[in-house]
Amino acid sequence: MAAAEGSGAGGPLFPGLADVSISEDIPVEGEITVPVGSRSPDEDYSTLDEPVRDTIMRDLRAVGKKFVHVMYPKKSSALLRDWDLWGPLVLCVSLALMLQGGSADSKDDGGPQFAEVFVIIWFGAVVITLNSKLLGGTISFFQSLCVLGYCVLPLTVAMLVCRLVLLAGSGTVSFIIRLIVVVAMFGWSTLASTAFLADSQPPNRKALVVYPIFLFYFVISWMILTFTPQ
Repeated sequence: MAAAEGSGAGGPLFPGLADVSISEDIPVEGEITVPVGSRSPDEDYSTLDEPVRDTIMRDLRAVGKKFVHVMYPKKSSALLRDWDLWGPLVLCVSLALMLQGGSADSKDDGGPQFAEVFVIIWFGAVVITLNSKLLGGTISFFQSLCVLGYCVLPLTVAMLVCRLVLLAGSGTVSFIIRLIVVVAMFGWSTLASTAFLADSQPPNRKALVVYPIFLFYFVISWMILTFTPQ
């Protein structure tokens, strides 16, 4: 019995395959990759190969769609998924240019206002974004900047309306009209930004995120309301 076990342990594992041999004249060919699925033509298309005009038009359409999402705020991931900073940059520059020219408490020329608005918008957006991340927010840094920047659109519209109203005069009626417009656009900007950012925060910390957003747009609204041309 022990001899049989010894001979079994020392012999080949598969004795039936000992006489099987592969001739050197038979080529061994084939592929070991497993096709997952057929590639679509869109997967092979690169935006590096498209004309510059198509690239510009594609970016303009994307910016326009984000403007529509801000003007009709609803819970959507469009601003978060395809984020960009072109729209916020255009809005920031436009608002700074319209504010340039004097303010209620300034007797100098409007030069400093451009830098002031530019710094307030971007520095404020960065602070709010860092606050959101520290509180456990699930969106990225640039996604938050994108949302906060695009939601300045209603306040930019308010600034444009206020400039037109000031062309007719700067009396009490003019101030009331500007006050109503600025308050309405301030609420619009705040509601639009919170509609996109609130769901990315922990439920018990949403108030800590909404409050800095409220202050951010309030400061911009106050600058618009107190603006008076020289």
